Amino acid sequence: MHRTDRFLISQKPYAIDLNSLRTTRRDGANGHHFWDGRIDGAWFRRRQGVTVACVGTLWDFQEQQPTSGREFVERHTDGRYGGDCDGRWDGERYWGAQHPTTIEEHLALLRPMLAAYPALPDGYDGWWTFHEPKTA
Repeated sequence: MHRTDRFLISQKPYAIDLNSLRTTRRDGANGHHFWDGRIDGAWFRRRQGVTVACVGTLWDFQEQQPTSGREFVERHTDGRYGGDCDGRWDGERYWGAQHPTTIEEHLALLRPMLAAYPALPDGYDGWWTFHEPKTA
């Protein structure tokens, strides 16, 4: 992924909680192993002409164990699947978790995030995108 200070919704940027990295060693064939990495993110998208705020997880399998959230996202190059959305807010309706505590946690992030569009949510770094940076 590439970091940019410029928010362009067309480039599908992510705000990343760099302190949320979780890794698990996975064993593959012939003694080979890899690292399953997960990191928390938040992002804006357009759905049927409406801007929505989303919270979820970005994941990647990496050969080397990342030592930081920044290293993990800098090595994350396959954006085909995007982030796994766990909760979404469009200003009227919430979609996502069913547990009341999780819903409250999501809305505590998503409501102010959408109200402050396109600002980064508190505690998140960004913007990160899979799009190549434009060169002049």
